[in-house]
Amino acid sequence: MNVVYIILFTIVLVLFVAPLRRLFITPLLYGFMQKKMPAISPTEQQAIDAGTVWWEKSLLRGTPDWVTLGKTNPVQFTPEEANFIDGPVEALCAMVNDWETQKRGDLSKEVWDFLKKERFFGMGIPRVYGGLEFCASAHSEIILKISSRSVTAAVTTMVPNSLGPAELLLHYGTDEQKDYYLPRLAVGDEVPCFALTGPDAGSDAGAIPDTGVVEKGMFEGEEVLGIRLNWNKRYITLAPVATLVGLAFHLSDPNHLLGETEQIGITVALIPANTEGVVIGRRHNPTFTPFQNGPTQGKDVFIPMSYIIGGQAQVGQGWRMLMESLAAGRAISLPALSTGTGKMACHVATAYTRVREQFGLPVGRFEGVSERLAAIAVSTYTVDATRKLCARAVDLGEKPSVLSAIAKYNATESMRTVINDTMDVIGGKGICVGPKNLLAHVYLGIPVGITVEGANILTRSLIVFGQGAIRCNPYLLAEIAAIQNPNKKQAIVDFDIALIGHMGNLMQGVFRAVRFGVVGGRGSVVPEGTSMGSVYQDINRLSAALSLIGDMSMLILGGKLKVMESLSGRLADALSALFQTAAVLKHYSDNLEPEAELGLVKAATTIQLYRAERALDEVLRNFPTRPAAWLMRLLTFPLGFKHRAPLDKDLHAISKAMLQGGQPRESVTQGIYKPTDETQALRYLELAMEAAIACESMRNRLKSQFGSAGLKPGSIRQTITAGWEGKVITQDEKVALERWLDLRDKVVAVDDFPAEEMLHEKA
Repeated sequence: MNVVYIILFTIVLVLFVAPLRRLFITPLLYGFMQKKMPAISPTEQQAIDAGTVWWEKSLLRGTPDWVTLGKTNPVQFTPEEANFIDGPVEALCAMVNDWETQKRGDLSKEVWDFLKKERFFGMGIPRVYGGLEFCASAHSEIILKISSRSVTAAVTTMVPNSLGPAELLLHYGTDEQKDYYLPRLAVGDEVPCFALTGPDAGSDAGAIPDTGVVEKGMFEGEEVLGIRLNWNKRYITLAPVATLVGLAFHLSDPNHLLGETEQIGITVALIPANTEGVVIGRRHNPTFTPFQNGPTQGKDVFIPMSYIIGGQAQVGQGWRMLMESLAAGRAISLPALSTGTGKMACHVATAYTRVREQFGLPVGRFEGVSERLAAIAVSTYTVDATRKLCARAVDLGEKPSVLSAIAKYNATESMRTVINDTMDVIGGKGICVGPKNLLAHVYLGIPVGITVEGANILTRSLIVFGQGAIRCNPYLLAEIAAIQNPNKKQAIVDFDIALIGHMGNLMQGVFRAVRFGVVGGRGSVVPEGTSMGSVYQDINRLSAALSLIGDMSMLILGGKLKVMESLSGRLADALSALFQTAAVLKHYSDNLEPEAELGLVKAATTIQLYRAERALDEVLRNFPTRPAAWLMRLLTFPLGFKHRAPLDKDLHAISKAMLQGGQPRESVTQGIYKPTDETQALRYLELAMEAAIACESMRNRLKSQFGSAGLKPGSIRQTITAGWEGKVITQDEKVALERWLDLRDKVVAVDDFPAEEMLHEKA
């Protein structure tokens, strides 16, 4: 028995006395983890370090911080911001005509001049440099409204304000660069583009093959230290019309003119487009969406060191600059564009399916269509909530690399689904292109949003969870740093400290997940005064499950998880769904929980919680180490799964409310451009919906008097006259019904053209 005590005492001593543990146990675990964890390249490390993590960190740690989220008040626009949205933005939308833009292949000169004159390209540039200095939320609202009118105008506006020279100059430029370029960029004297992607560097932007070599050369008649550049870039928005090219390239110094290092790394420079050797001007045709986009090349282009953003001191820092700037820009532009087009589609779908009738009923009342209408409304409401919360994070000073990836991926995927569903419910009206068509140009632009600023497959599979898990785990970064430390003695000490903390955190996660799994999150902390307490508890429960499953997945699979993209993608789906659920609740709370939005909120949160739970189930079903999968399932879902998709009756109730107009529909479509000119297709569509709703009781009286046959398209005008003559309806009602018919006929009409106009080549 004494021997047993001695053995147990020795084990306890080794495990709990740090010097002994670090001598006997930690080196073994350190060696094991070195083999499990792949080496992280400097480029990957810069991407991990770039930007910030915000509230989403608490979701991945299994402890949603509702206090912090509750204190994040919605932004109040300044008078200047509000006036700009109601003034120049409205004026721009009135000027833009997508059909004419499509035929012309570009925005009109009038629109380009207006964009420059009103400083649309300088929304983020401080006033001291002549910019507008708007907050991120105002920027988002502006892009939303423009995109509801024209994707081409929205893309043209948003690119200089997101990943462009102005953003990079503000954060990294020298005072001289800021003083010269920012005033010119603000008023459009310089039109910028940023050249990152090339034929051999798409999603793997870190593999840029474009080169710069440090050497001496002639510049403005003098020999100076500079860089000899060669590049081949493509897919560059605004490149064909740019006067200033932002360029990312690999810089080398083979002659050691800057120091001992030869391979300096990715560097960013600003190059006037008229510099000798710069080739620019040709265009791509991105799915017939005519924003300016094209390739650029450079052959033996010599630039002075002063062209580097931030000057010579910033050589080799380009990748960090790009990742941080992309994190902020990606949180604003594409979520706003996706939300704006989604809101416009919802506006069109609900109006058209209320006006268009078949078999004597508005097509929106058929259950198959009603189901799609509800999906359109709920998805749009969800993305709008996500957009607002992401923009608010940027306003708080965050550069949210993980959150921006969540927003970009989910917003553009929602745009794809919403536009496709809208095209389905409006049928042939949507596929006949012309001035009466409100959706075709948006439909063509869907792949652009999916592809740019990080293709969605890459974003989902590698960035959302992969980067999020590393950035949000309080110990994992320290463990990785220790593994990469060449000083093994210090590395083992650092690894031991991080590992002990990690194990303690993991055990807390196990306890939390089991407890919440058994009681369904009941008893967990939720905001005070909310009517949605059970939903907050569900987020708490699933957040604890996600945290534990994610943590154990990284510990068990190590570096393999990096290439197991199906698993990491599902973990990303769970994180995205939980964040979007929280965003919907925050949006609802900020709006003071109006009754008109309750159905939308319940459906949105139900869908996202079901999505999160289903994603975690699929992770466990496909986890390669089966005993570990069974253990994780037992710990996180001891009583099985709870959530299901919304009931049909709840979705149909949403559609019914949307088809009646009023506050539910306004809460989803708020912020889009609504023309007042009755010759505009969107305006007379809205008037037709209002007329259809107003005339319904009159039509019911006519139906009671003359039967259903009297309301058929071939006889309804005669029935209206007969009803007036028989005093079934009044003179005013007769006029209203005839106006409704005229508007309806106008709405269902589609464009047609002379045959010769359709020929692409004329003899």
